[in-house]
Amino acid sequence: MCGICGVVARGHADLDAVAAAQVATMHHRGPDSSGTFRAPHGAISQNRLSIIDLVHGDPPITSEDGRTGVVLNGEIYNFKTLREGLLERGHRFGSDGDTEVIAHLAEELAPAQLAVALEGMFAFAVWDGAGERLILGRDRLGKKPLYYAFDGERLTFGSEIKAIFADPSVPRRLAVDAIPAYLTFGYVPTPRTFFEGVRSVPPGHVLVFEPGGEPVLERYWEPPVAGVNADAHLDLSLEEAARSVRAELNDAVQRRLVSDVPLGAFLSGGIDSSAVVGIMAGLIDRPVETFTIGFDDRDGYDERPYARAVAQRHGTAHHEYVVHPDAVDLVERLVWHHDQPFGDSSAVPTFLLSEVTRGEVTVALSGDGGDELFAGYERFAAGVYAGRFRQLPAPLRRALGAMPGRPQRFARVAEQGLPDAFRSWISYIQDPERDALLDGTRDDWALDDYRRIWAASRGAPTLDRLLDLNLRTYLLDDLLVKADRMSMAHGLEVRSPFLDTRLLDLTARLEPKLKLRGVRLKRVLKAAVGDLVPGEILDRPKRGFGVPLDRWFREDLRDYVGATLGAPDARVKAYLDARAVDDVLAEHGSGARGHGHALWTLLTLEVFLRKEGW
Repeated sequence: MCGICGVVARGHADLDAVAAAQVATMHHRGPDSSGTFRAPHGAISQNRLSIIDLVHGDPPITSEDGRTGVVLNGEIYNFKTLREGLLERGHRFGSDGDTEVIAHLAEELAPAQLAVALEGMFAFAVWDGAGERLILGRDRLGKKPLYYAFDGERLTFGSEIKAIFADPSVPRRLAVDAIPAYLTFGYVPTPRTFFEGVRSVPPGHVLVFEPGGEPVLERYWEPPVAGVNADAHLDLSLEEAARSVRAELNDAVQRRLVSDVPLGAFLSGGIDSSAVVGIMAGLIDRPVETFTIGFDDRDGYDERPYARAVAQRHGTAHHEYVVHPDAVDLVERLVWHHDQPFGDSSAVPTFLLSEVTRGEVTVALSGDGGDELFAGYERFAAGVYAGRFRQLPAPLRRALGAMPGRPQRFARVAEQGLPDAFRSWISYIQDPERDALLDGTRDDWALDDYRRIWAASRGAPTLDRLLDLNLRTYLLDDLLVKADRMSMAHGLEVRSPFLDTRLLDLTARLEPKLKLRGVRLKRVLKAAVGDLVPGEILDRPKRGFGVPLDRWFREDLRDYVGATLGAPDARVKAYLDARAVDDVLAEHGSGARGHGHALWTLLTLEVFLRKEGW
């Protein structure tokens, strides 16, 4: 895991200074070394976190003749196989790592074919000396970030947006139409950002830029949906599917154990991370280093007892910590690392867990992606039922809507239909508050994009469509962003076996009933890993990785929020309805309603606007 950056522009003499400034902004992503490949019309650089080939792998990495240079963020899990083929075809290597494989492949393959050949999590930049062009590539699911800005002749790119603004030629302008999108989703959907002119290379794409021309994006992969852009569902029993899932998950974990530095695992006490740890324990010849954090238990946010049960079962070298974070300091730090507002407060425990884990290891495996592949969230079941709800006779719908509690809440949201009902269940700010904050000045381009993604899977079963929608939106722009920024803030590489492409290809073709039946979630995964996970964990309800937001905003963050969001000169009040902002604060402070998630979303926006001077 590293940080990559660069500038390509014909006839500019300031590239060396820009390269040095870019590298300086991302020291946290690669504290072990840095280097720059200088091309005739560009400079591409890398901050390196040394994982494989600690001796010969420092950047810049080039081809034999020195004309082609490459920088890489991430890991290529099939690099040894690719390397063997390249050696057989006469290529000569000066290192034993994965980065150099890309340089040699670039000499043989077209840009899209190059990306297709790579298995792993990656964002790469190649200066193709033969073609005098820049090639950028991003992995299939978007695990590794890659941003760029183009002004008509100069292209600047980086793993983080701060590296792009290290180029003084790139202006910092607020994309005002990002604010409604952010209030809706808690992030700005790919490829847009909070900055005008700064975009994200979409996952599964390569970008090719020849100085003097325009950047050209090309898709090389997209998520499979059975019967839409992939083969039909497999005819497998639950037992047969479970055996196939277990075999693919074993292989996925095995591929992610390659490392020349200490390696461990996050252990939350849930099914996914417990399964990964159990498989790791059977594959390595030493106790697995496992890491868990908890808050004080008065709010019910301590998962340590469950994690401890898994650690004892598999004989791990277990590390657990009770954390007492400085909430005010964390808000400022997290906004700096994200470069943008970020509405998911679970970034806080992810940041803290990464910090303590990095004290012992450099690489950690996680359970991220299990819920996304196997329908592990209650909202998937709710979405399936919402799809059926509107087919019910109107009197029955009204009767359900009149029932108190969860049936009433479900009926109210389900009336919106899909995908809007599904989206409302993941929003950090509910629609009535969002509408009041925007005061009628809506710009719903992000909602339109969301609905287009949904429409593209028409014809597939509802659950398959919801999983596809979630993969292309929430996973991409929330979970993967959080995992990357919060781990790389501490120079920790996190690998996610559940997001292995081969495992994804299999699960996409499993019949929906194998993942979800009624309200029984993750059926096939539970059958596949039941021998690895204690029964009390296998059967317990899903718990998120969260923080006690409601209490924080009434205690730890009360004065800070009052001096920022609650101030008459709050920056958000220049873009949102001031009275609506104050109403959210007042309702939460009085205890009339809990607005913890909404307040976190607004607070990170306020901190961002203040930091940028807007």
